[in-house]
Amino acid sequence: MEPIVSLKPLLALLAALVGAILVMLSGRNPNIRESWSLVAAVVMFTIIASMVPLILAGQTLIYPIFQILPGVSVTLRVDAFSLIFALAASFLWILAVFYSAGYMRGLHEHAQTRFNACFALALFGAMGVAFADNLFTLYLFYEIVSIGTYPLVAHHQDQEGYEGGKKYIVYLTTTAKGLILPAMILIYVLTGTLDFADNISTGILPEGASSVLVTVLYIFCILGFAKNGVMPFHGWLPGAMVAPTPVSALLHAVAVVKVGVFCTTRVMLYVFGVDIMDDLSLGIMTAYFVSFTILVASIIALSKDNLKARLAYSTVSQLSYIILGVALLTPAAVEGGLIHITNHAFAKITLFFCAGAIYVAAHKKNISEMGGLGRVMPFTFGAFAVASLSMIGAPPVAGFVTKWYLLIGSLDAGQIGIILVLLASTMLNVGYFAPITYKAFFGKPPAGETLPAGIKEAPLSMVIPILIAATISVIIGIYPDFMLQFVKMVTAVLP
Repeated sequence: MEPIVSLKPLLALLAALVGAILVMLSGRNPNIRESWSLVAAVVMFTIIASMVPLILAGQTLIYPIFQILPGVSVTLRVDAFSLIFALAASFLWILAVFYSAGYMRGLHEHAQTRFNACFALALFGAMGVAFADNLFTLYLFYEIVSIGTYPLVAHHQDQEGYEGGKKYIVYLTTTAKGLILPAMILIYVLTGTLDFADNISTGILPEGASSVLVTVLYIFCILGFAKNGVMPFHGWLPGAMVAPTPVSALLHAVAVVKVGVFCTTRVMLYVFGVDIMDDLSLGIMTAYFVSFTILVASIIALSKDNLKARLAYSTVSQLSYIILGVALLTPAAVEGGLIHITNHAFAKITLFFCAGAIYVAAHKKNISEMGGLGRVMPFTFGAFAVASLSMIGAPPVAGFVTKWYLLIGSLDAGQIGIILVLLASTMLNVGYFAPITYKAFFGKPPAGETLPAGIKEAPLSMVIPILIAATISVIIGIYPDFMLQFVKMVTAVLP
């Protein structure tokens, strides 16, 4: 089916970019500034949602912007793979706008105009990645996300903020320029194009390409997109926790890390393709490589008392589920990996939103200080419990769907070792999430302390987005079919 030339993908990007500009221009009036953020988020989501019927009908939308060389252009494309990421990210931006307003105003944070503008810029970059038609466009928007989110990580402008920001920008830009850029040039030399394949079987590399060269290019791509959090290039992610909690939610659930795994899996499937990965055993090699990240990051999470630090290492671990599923190359495993882009987004944004609400309401950052807090903040900790169940993979929450498909896919691939990794990971998830909820509802404050009088739930502008995100985690756990439609369109070509 011939692609349809459509302006919609460009309009979705412009919604965020224009939103960022309008936020900057209206900085003196906080209500108008936040209104522009909300309008931009709603317009972007509406445009993206309007593309759903066409994509479900099997169409692909494209919009060429300009060409640099033959086979190298800045072109937008919307397919089923794009919408897995774009729908979740654009919807969660709407929730994040309300939540951020409550958080930033509740703590009287400085530079709120810059914060909101950079937030919009991050979504502009993320949607550009989602809608990239080729490796060059993908790389361009990947770098926009890195640069646009630096001011968010360094927001507090203290030594800790600058150190976290420095680590963030150094890790992400050096890996991209040192690994992705040379890989991209070599791929262009090999193929004469950087356009993604039309399906996940074939890839774009020629049949006679050197297996050693292909393997090296593949490794460069896996490690170069360091936003995916794969060890050993994961250190930026816990370091970025110095940012305000809405930024952490953006980094860990919506834009940055999802950009990393989206780029990684897009290149695995649409540049290299399932056939080449299978022939050279690159898939199984990758599956066991990221299994190390899944287990080690979970073990580190167990040792963290700071709630955001524990959630950060949980993210490092959970992101690798997405790459693991795709790397197994069986239809069920690929579906489990890709659906986790959405499932993880809703659960993890809930967890970070809860962490921020706890800090605003009770000024507590450490899990050891949260004994009894659940009894005075039942909505926040109830939502935290629901999102924790999703991370663990318990029914009926969304994470169960992920693990179900990953386990079936591992069985189909005959990989008993991966099944053991998934089971061990689930036990570790229970180990670092369950005690938080138990302590909050059934624990007591630390020895010699009492709960300060007057602690209650955070402002409604924070609690309502938390409850919406947690509820959707349950809904997409019970009714996963809507998002699975897009995932199954991606895997339809697999035997």
